[in-house]
Amino acid sequence: MNNADSLNAAIHEEVALQAYDDRWPDRFVAERDRLLALFPLIFVDIEHIGSTAVPGLVAKPIVDLLAGVETMAMARSLTEPLREAGYTTSVEFNATLTDRQWFMRWADGRRTHHLHIVVHGGPVWTRHLHFRDALRASPVLAARYAALKAELAVRHPTDREAYTSAKTAFVNSLSDPN
Repeated sequence: MNNADSLNAAIHEEVALQAYDDRWPDRFVAERDRLLALFPLIFVDIEHIGSTAVPGLVAKPIVDLLAGVETMAMARSLTEPLREAGYTTSVEFNATLTDRQWFMRWADGRRTHHLHIVVHGGPVWTRHLHFRDALRASPVLAARYAALKAELAVRHPTDREAYTSAKTAFVNSLSDPN
């Protein structure tokens, strides 16, 4: 499957949640370590984010990595090297983003990883980690988020953009560290 085919398949991939998988943290560590070995001195830090980073939370089985770099120019310069390392992206989509770059890995007919490259310590970095940490710290909030995700997966089973958009208010309510 080429880059365009994998992006098209990802866009039309069903929103399918599954129970927490104890292998997700290991998959994060393996990919983090692979990226750090491939790009020494590029990433300041790489964190596990998203629902697969919250023990016990249902999730789409896609491991999200948050990679911090010094500048957005550095993030943009990684497009071709990351493609060579097995990532796919939409150059057009990334061109619309000012605060991050987005990449995905694809294997066995489905997405396996999302890589979000942002300025380390910047607002996007902080919001993602604050959201993850709030869910990890509060089983009540994690349960509320799980219920919302389940409801939205039923409501938007074939529209990933609508599913993601419908979670925005909840995510934003927990993402602000102030």
